[in-house]
Amino acid sequence: MVFSEAAFGLQGTFVHESRTYGEMATGSTTLAFAAESLAASHGFAFRRQSADKKPAAFEIALISDDVDDAYRRALDHGARSLAESKEMPWGQWVSYVVDLHGHAVEICSKIKT
Repeated sequence: MVFSEAAFGLQGTFVHESRTYGEMATGSTTLAFAAESLAASHGFAFRRQSADKKPAAFEIALISDDVDDAYRRALDHGARSLAESKEMPWGQWVSYVVDLHGHAVEICSKIKT
C-alpha cells in the first residue's frame, strides 16, 4: 500500500492490525490488498504474483488528469514500464506499468464521450 500511496496518490483507509489486509480509496470504489499469507488461509490455490514475471491477464486501471506525470511518478517509485503513454484511437491516453507485486496497472485519462 505504501507504493500505491506514493506512486499513484491513493489514500489508505484501513489496515488490519496483522498488516495482511488493507484498503485504499479510489473514488466511489475501494481497492483492497491481501498479503499472500492471508490468501493462503482461504483454503484454495492461487498463483503468486511477482514483479519480475509477466503480469496476469487483468489490470487495475487508474484514471489520471496527467497520464505522463502519473506514469513517471510510478516509475520513480519502482514500477516497471510495460508501455509508455500513447493516445488511443478513441482519444484516451493510456500507459501501463507493473507494480512492485507484479500487477499490471493502466494509468489512463477519462474516455472522451
